[in-house]
Amino acid sequence: MTPEFVQAHPVLARFSAFDLELCRRAVRVQRRGAALRYFRLVSRLGDGAAWGVLGGVVALTGGAASLTGLGRLVAVAALASLTSRLVKGWANRPRPCAIDATVGAGAAALDPWSFPSGHTLHAVAFQVVLIPTHPVLALVLVPWTLSIATSRVALGLHYPSDVAAGGALGAVLAALVLGLT
Repeated sequence: MTPEFVQAHPVLARFSAFDLELCRRAVRVQRRGAALRYFRLVSRLGDGAAWGVLGGVVALTGGAASLTGLGRLVAVAALASLTSRLVKGWANRPRPCAIDATVGAGAAALDPWSFPSGHTLHAVAFQVVLIPTHPVLALVLVPWTLSIATSRVALGLHYPSDVAAGGALGAVLAALVLGLT
């Protein structure tokens, strides 16, 4: 199920094989007992529940920083959702768990497409737009974002390159929102 353009280009084919091998190794190392439960929880909360709580926390802080942070959060959430859907639809990259039985899915996927990681895209975007107005949130958001990114590979739902691309796109979208507000 590797896309034809990847199979046709030797460099892309080698990179794709390397990416899959990294995913296999991450799944073997990180998918045990407590780690599996932790990554499932992190992934599930990254579906949206935690972001609603985060918006509530930002709103409750009050003042101009609260309004600015909440406005940025809403703007980047809309951009992140749109970008994730558009790029996933364009790339049509199947998830590693869908093409390799040794990977398997450690949790249910929201859609069949792997590239980019929408969870990571959102986590990075939210972190980048909120830390300037709410720096204390960095103590929670930075480890949370790293946990979300790691969970996506550990659960066999994304390749490492999907997570890297999601992070990069999230940072670019956040920079765009910060530049406009």
